[in-house]
Amino acid sequence: MTKDIKTYSHEHTYGSFDLQFEQPKSQQEKVMTQTAEAREAAQVQAAYVIAKKFPRNEHEAYTRIMETCKRPSLAEQSTYAYPRGGKMVTGASIRLAEALSQAWGNLDCGIRELSQENGSSVCEAYAIDLQTNSRVTKVFHVAHKRDTKKGTQRLTDSRDIYELVANQGARRLRACILAIIPGDIVEAAVAKCAQTLECSDVPRAEQIKKLLTAFDEYGVKVEHIEKRLGHNLDAIIAPEIVALKAVYRSIRDGMGKREDFFDIVSIKAKDTLDDLKKLVDKETGEVKGSGVFGDNDKEVEKLKKGKK
Repeated sequence: MTKDIKTYSHEHTYGSFDLQFEQPKSQQEKVMTQTAEAREAAQVQAAYVIAKKFPRNEHEAYTRIMETCKRPSLAEQSTYAYPRGGKMVTGASIRLAEALSQAWGNLDCGIRELSQENGSSVCEAYAIDLQTNSRVTKVFHVAHKRDTKKGTQRLTDSRDIYELVANQGARRLRACILAIIPGDIVEAAVAKCAQTLECSDVPRAEQIKKLLTAFDEYGVKVEHIEKRLGHNLDAIIAPEIVALKAVYRSIRDGMGKREDFFDIVSIKAKDTLDDLKKLVDKETGEVKGSGVFGDNDKEVEKLKKGKK
């Protein structure tokens, strides 16, 4: 009987010890969460107070923006372009939007992930004018997948997911910032960047050479560019160089495909060898439309050699 009581007492004490040990841990986590929330609230409140105490001088901010747009490195990345409804849409890029927010002042903006489950993330892009309390937010979903030539690829690596969310969020962040900053300021900044590029110290021949090298990585050749321009590259002017740079950035950033901007016939990987053979002229042995098949140019060259 006594032995049973001791055993029961030992088990009861052990159970109580576990319960007492878990309670402080839970309370500690709650205290840490409350402390973090209080700190964040204090920081936001302080930002509003400082913005009210030191309001922006719009004339000085405009001057800073114009000076910022004189930097060639920023001017080269200042605009984007993509086709929509048969027309070319252009505007300020995320890089220019970030520069504008810094120069405009008293502006809080960013991207945050609200939740992550079932292979997707719910995110929010926001921009807040701390001085006028004007706020623009955009909530969006990002599926953890990437479209490749081999099909859709699921993303599981945390770094890949982070980069995907950051890339998708950048476009929404740009829209939020540009909705806060006055439109005439944005238009003046874009025009100043274009002027900076037109007055570049880099020789035009060097600019063309770099542009051709960049486009060649995506299978865009000289003849494709000349067909888009409607004349030889020798006659290219500064505004056309600016426009082509915007097109290149759009292709590079995945905002559009090369076929959206240039008259290029693409042969997909699923096309069989028999389909490629149909492109060979039976009488002359020449390949019809040689040089416009992008990623399949090597296959076409093989057909040429085989015919010979």
